[in-house]
Amino acid sequence: MPKQKTHSATKKRVTKTASGKLKVSRANRNHLKGNKSKSAIRRNRKSGYVDPSDHARIKNQVSQIK
Repeated sequence: MPKQKTHSATKKRVTKTASGKLKVSRANRNHLKGNKSKSAIRRNRKSGYVDPSDHARIKNQVSQIK
């Protein structure tokens, strides 16, 4: 059976932390900030983590990430 290829788009967006969590950037942070609340802008500065329910699926897509 052939090896599964790494999903290239996911590979560019996800990094693996030392504890094994999958770290991702948050959405809605690049433009149209005038109509977003200050707290939403502040909240989006921090990076997020992949939800545990999606963890297995994403990990399967990017088995090669470091």
